[in-house]
Amino acid sequence: MLFPLPSDDELYRALLERDPVYDGQAYVGVRSTGIFCRLTCPARKPKRENCQFFENIGECLEAGYRACKRCKPMGPQATQDPVIRQLMDALEAAPDRRWSEGDIIAMGIDPSTARRAFQRQYGMTFLKMARLERLRRGFEAMQGGGRVIDAQLEAGFDSQTGFANAFAKLLGQSPGALSRDPMMRAHWIDTPLGPMIAVADKRALYLLEFADRKALPGELKRLYKDCKCLGIGRFGVHEQVEDELKAYFDGSNARFSVPLALRGNDFTRRVWEALLTIPAGETRSYGDLATELGQPTATRAVARANGANQIALIVPCHRVIGADGSLTGYGGGLWRKQQLIEIERKYLP
Repeated sequence: MLFPLPSDDELYRALLERDPVYDGQAYVGVRSTGIFCRLTCPARKPKRENCQFFENIGECLEAGYRACKRCKPMGPQATQDPVIRQLMDALEAAPDRRWSEGDIIAMGIDPSTARRAFQRQYGMTFLKMARLERLRRGFEAMQGGGRVIDAQLEAGFDSQTGFANAFAKLLGQSPGALSRDPMMRAHWIDTPLGPMIAVADKRALYLLEFADRKALPGELKRLYKDCKCLGIGRFGVHEQVEDELKAYFDGSNARFSVPLALRGNDFTRRVWEALLTIPAGETRSYGDLATELGQPTATRAVARANGANQIALIVPCHRVIGADGSLTGYGGGLWRKQQLIEIERKYLP
């Protein structure tokens, strides 16, 4: 929260008047329906005694409320927020443009307003989103064995050094250090929650992370150090991951059958294997996992192993929450954890 919530009376007033000042900053759960809404929801207003107010979506979910189908509090606000809509339209029209704060100002938008709006909805700024889009174009240009210079131009970089630095910041290695005939390949996969990087060999998946995860370059460096033969491209494993992610996000199947390479010590692998047994739509606490493993005092060790997972979504570390029901940390961002938990509620029996 950027500011403390006002009283429930003030929030109920905002709900009745559909006051936009608290939109995205507070939510209401309606006890009589089991639904939570934005304070600007156009639905008929509930009685005061049926209202329970929350600071964030995670609290609503953990309290057992489901998202309203009218105001769609879990959905992106791109169609509702004029700042997001204007900038996303501009990015779609000029994806290879080197966007700056000056460009945002020239469009009549305050940079700080844009920064808050994008952070709230996407967990990253507009400028970072634009940089990732340019890198995606370069990444895809190299997937078929294309030259670095062609990838650089496709990504809209004037400088080879600038492209190499941006690429290394994302993948942990400069383009020139990558193998032309790699045993292990990195593939870019677009998802509704942002782009992901999948690393696999011909047999199994080693890594699946969101492209903006801070730990990603370090994880890729360690993989490169171990295999000495990392490149860009895809194998059949990548195609399977892509198909299974599509089925997961469109609500048709939450099961993943792609073979996994779980790299860690014995205890860490046991934690990851325990994560794989948590059904979609359910959650566990760190203490629950420690007890299941027969080591009830190892809660902190379980938490560390959970954080070390580098196969996101498939090894579902997002299904682990705090003992008090809080969402706790998530390397891909709490906003994604909230979205994933909501997505998986449709898979409950």
